[in-house]
Amino acid sequence: MSAKGDKTKELICSEAYKLFAEKGFKEVTMKDICEKTGLSRGGLYRHYSSTEAIFSHIINSLMQTQENEVLNKIESLVPAKQILLELLNRYQIEMLDSSNCLTLAIYEFFSTLQRKGNESLLYEQYLLSKKTWESLIAYGIKTKEFNEVNAEAIIDIIIFSYQGVRLYSNLMLISPQIPENILYIIKNILLK
Repeated sequence: MSAKGDKTKELICSEAYKLFAEKGFKEVTMKDICEKTGLSRGGLYRHYSSTEAIFSHIINSLMQTQENEVLNKIESLVPAKQILLELLNRYQIEMLDSSNCLTLAIYEFFSTLQRKGNESLLYEQYLLSKKTWESLIAYGIKTKEFNEVNAEAIIDIIIFSYQGVRLYSNLMLISPQIPENILYIIKNILLK
């Protein structure tokens, strides 16, 4: 695809992200995305066939970005503690920011896919996140910055606590103390 085509796809995903965060997945239409981006229907459909295709691209990009970021830092020998604290700091900010949150849209998207028999896509996202955390925890244990832990158990705590708070932050006001408490426990389990 040309540089112009790539920029158009970036614009579509950036504006669609905002719409999905605001309205959820079910309420966003291709027409909404056309209006938000200023593209014609033909211009939009040249790049994506549906809101499902756009949303799937956004989710895959977000997951791949986090994985690449963590793996690049590990390869660059950035201390595991620093990587962990940066990730947890981002998670803390995201847990409190319901205005820029895709959790409700993710729930709606994957609920729709399950009815269509595509539940493996959600599981693939979970496995990618799990793989990223496994790499970081193994690195931290190897560098003796992290305690020897049951990696699978702590990964489940991290992923499902994070996603749970993100979902609840769409439904009710979340006290800043909630993410602080969760991250405090995670740090105490992992860090020496």
